[in-house]
Amino acid sequence: MVSIKRHSGIYTLEVKQLVNTSMQEAWEFFSTPRNLAKITPAHMGFQITSDNVDEMHVGQIITYQVGILPGIKSSWVTEITHVAPGKFFVDEQRFGPYAMWHHEHIFEEKEGQVWMTDRVSYKLPFGFLGHLMHGLFIKKQLLGIFNHRFQTLESYFGENAKDSLSQSA
Repeated sequence: MVSIKRHSGIYTLEVKQLVNTSMQEAWEFFSTPRNLAKITPAHMGFQITSDNVDEMHVGQIITYQVGILPGIKSSWVTEITHVAPGKFFVDEQRFGPYAMWHHEHIFEEKEGQVWMTDRVSYKLPFGFLGHLMHGLFIKKQLLGIFNHRFQTLESYFGENAKDSLSQSA
């Protein structure tokens, strides 16, 4: 399920997906920063520019270049702020296109599969203009990114129940 809600000027996007794999395999895949490029749409030109992205740890700074609009690339710097192996990790934007970006990745094992929850709390720059841009294209872009991610993970880890992702944004 994908949802986006607004509260106090902050948006929260939440995605839940059942992944047909073991907790160990899911954790190994998602806690390896270089794998982010594998689940990001190719048209965004996502590229990690920092070294040492084979294993995640608290305090790790990861730098990227990413296309935020056609023909417009942005630098993005995130820090891994919390890690509980096999349970969750959090990355936070330190520099980039958002006024705030806090991304929680939560993993729960259930009957040999893994429920993944992505919860992204973000704030846009430019006040009212940012809110207007959200309605015009940012919301659509984020839904597209997470829908691409869903399809990619289905291909990578195998088919799950068809209804494990639905849009309610």
